[in-house]
Amino acid sequence: MTGEDIRLVIAAIAGIVLAILLIVRWRLHPFIGLLVGAFAVGLFAGLPLADTAKAVQKGVGDIVGGTGLVVALGLSLGAMLHLSGAAASLATGALRLTGPKAAPWATLGIAIVIGLPLFFETGLVLLLPIVVAAAKAMPDNGDPDGTKLRLIMPALAGLGVVHALVPPHPGPLLAVEALKANLGLTMLYGVIIAIPIAILAGPVLAKFVTPGVKLTEPVLSDPVHDLQPPPRAVSLFIVLLPIVLIATGELAKLVPALANSSLLAAAANPVLALLITNLLALPLLFGRRLSEEGIQDAIWFETMGAAGAILLAIGAGGALKQVLVTAGLSDLLARLVMMYSISPLLLGWLVAVGIRLAAGSATVATITAVGIMPGVVAASGASPELVVLAIGAGSVFFSHVNDPGFWLVKGYMGTTTADTFRTWSMLETVISVAGLAMVLGLSYLV
Repeated sequence: MTGEDIRLVIAAIAGIVLAILLIVRWRLHPFIGLLVGAFAVGLFAGLPLADTAKAVQKGVGDIVGGTGLVVALGLSLGAMLHLSGAAASLATGALRLTGPKAAPWATLGIAIVIGLPLFFETGLVLLLPIVVAAAKAMPDNGDPDGTKLRLIMPALAGLGVVHALVPPHPGPLLAVEALKANLGLTMLYGVIIAIPIAILAGPVLAKFVTPGVKLTEPVLSDPVHDLQPPPRAVSLFIVLLPIVLIATGELAKLVPALANSSLLAAAANPVLALLITNLLALPLLFGRRLSEEGIQDAIWFETMGAAGAILLAIGAGGALKQVLVTAGLSDLLARLVMMYSISPLLLGWLVAVGIRLAAGSATVATITAVGIMPGVVAASGASPELVVLAIGAGSVFFSHVNDPGFWLVKGYMGTTTADTFRTWSMLETVISVAGLAMVLGLSYLV
């Protein structure tokens, strides 16, 4: 490495550390902290201030312009599922069909299905209060806290796995677009490795980490609404519709007779798939009450409040990514891969892990990592689909105090901070490490 290369690496580390301090120590919003970190990287790397500002604007514009609609439509769908009672109805209905022994597996499956179209925090708010309530009603066998956790942890594992590995969840979808990966193949590979990882991180891990963990009454509760939940079949249809539309459009490309179908090609577009789902969800989930002003206000107030915070944070993450790319970090990593035969899958995972530990946000980690990996993928010839999954796995490594999800999980479970590390942080780490191992194994087969 040359002196310029070393300066660039130091600049990247210094800018990211500054962003961490601003977010964690001085409690600034990630939007401000990441923007300051982006300008700091440019300054330390020797970029002219005007070029750094242009890179910041481009990074924010690319992320918000490219994925803002997906984020907003996903959040509005989540708000509808939440406020209508559809998600709660699906979860409670499924749990009633299972006995106590099968309940952890049921919650795992429910979490995977409900979590697919939603951001992690949205899925958590939707699902965890229901699971906690169901856990209270289960026979405790002399260990009430352990019984609850053995039901809660599979739900967390299901949400965490799709958050990291399975499009059309927004995080992996960002990576697919950035690396120009095939969406259908990424979904297929993601599902193949997600199911065994979820089993390992959920029901299996729970047996080892829950003994001795004591719970207090959760400090967070789910808001109560006076809406009659829609039929469960309708709720399930709405949850699965965007996945089916996208998958159908992608699979049609493999059939010669359908490959040129403009209708199916359009269906594979996540924005259109989510828009169609939103338009159908409104009347199907709310029925005649859709015309009530209060219902409309509740849907869009919940959507816009969450969308604003998320879009600002991921936009600033895009700014940091673009400054790193403009400064030359992507090219540097590509050269290192060629010089030292570093696995691009391992490199993508390590970059995502570093950003995750630093910034807390899995989405920001994904955005930053995929932004500096295209040169590596091009130089190495690695499968962009597997690089997407490796980065996704790295983005959820060891959730800790700078991750908002850490405090949400702690609040809903009623664990101490130490026990949240023991359960939730360990669960995320298992998903991350097992995800890397599965992706590396898959790379020998595809």
